[in-house]
Amino acid sequence: MFETLKQQPADKILALVQMYRDDPRDTKVDLGVGVYKDATGLTPVMRAVKAAEHQLWETQDSKVYTGLAGDPAFADAMVDLVLNDAVSRDTVAAAATPGGTGAVRQAFELIQMARPTARVFVSDPTWPNHISILNYLGIEVVPYRYFDDETRGVDFDAMIADLNTAQKGDVVLLHGCCHNPTGANLNAVQWDAVIEVLLKTGATPMVDIAYQGFGDGLQEDAAATRKLVAAVPEALIAASCSKNFGIYRERTGILMAISAEAKAKDLNQGTLAFLNRQNFSFPPDHGARLVTMILNDPALRADWEAELEQVRQSMLGLRSQLSNELQRLSGSDRFGFLAQHRGMFSRLGTTPQIVDKLREEHGIYMVGDSRMNIAGLNTQTVPILAQAIVDAGV
Repeated sequence: MFETLKQQPADKILALVQMYRDDPRDTKVDLGVGVYKDATGLTPVMRAVKAAEHQLWETQDSKVYTGLAGDPAFADAMVDLVLNDAVSRDTVAAAATPGGTGAVRQAFELIQMARPTARVFVSDPTWPNHISILNYLGIEVVPYRYFDDETRGVDFDAMIADLNTAQKGDVVLLHGCCHNPTGANLNAVQWDAVIEVLLKTGATPMVDIAYQGFGDGLQEDAAATRKLVAAVPEALIAASCSKNFGIYRERTGILMAISAEAKAKDLNQGTLAFLNRQNFSFPPDHGARLVTMILNDPALRADWEAELEQVRQSMLGLRSQLSNELQRLSGSDRFGFLAQHRGMFSRLGTTPQIVDKLREEHGIYMVGDSRMNIAGLNTQTVPILAQAIVDAGV
């Protein structure tokens, strides 16, 4: 039977990783894979995670299954982290998933179950796996304009015009903060306008929030999501712990389904458990348990928040350094957007040909759409990147 299989497209980021590894140049710079790196190029285990793991090793006496939706304490901790008191807890169904990607996948399957004809509106551009999963499931994708290659900011008027074509039963996928791949985010006034459109059209919002704490702060990065869910009758939220807890390989995420009334929560909760059962039965617990311990222990939480803030400030510092260096080298302020973007990524807004030139002539590795991982830089590699960008004619 396997002779009928067709070769699937290679993952472009993973292919870039291999090209980087094969490059012998000492000055090469990896800006492809979306992981945080410190000044030494290491993706460290956070202090609070190590401390929680030590406690867990000493006290855990069983590896028996958790429930189909994971440990309820993890759901409570994550709902509080993301939503705080924006909505009543008894309206929120939640299920642990294998990473944020698992939460996104389960959300799309839930949409398909609830409304087989639903269209999902996604920003242009968006995280490629959004579209890949939607296409695999056979769900119609409707792109909405988002990024302006000229200003390197949000093309907001075009975005609103496109979202106004959504209908009741459709889903609008939004990035909660630190837009991937562009780094360009909506401001508070723009979020208010998006909420107005959602209320007018009746479309259901789905928020993918994978970088809480990487942008403007832990609470600030959740503000738009909280405002949104408080205003609309229903919403889906896919949240990831990979980045802000640094537990990438532990695959720790959660899907939340918010209903207008508490009586709908049980149905939603049962559906989330059913979907987990069909896909992987019980979700991974190790990372979820660490997150729960950290969020519920005042000392661990304080240390985690302090280290997360150091990570955030480090990325902001790299953004400012790169923007200033480019201004110095080019004599132009056209790269000021780099200091305004937030999160791990920025999109240069240049051509694939220029991206190829940066790689071939300068050893600068970034995704073909010119998305670069700011967290892959350090103070020594910023000048190398800046010079390459200017020399390549970006």
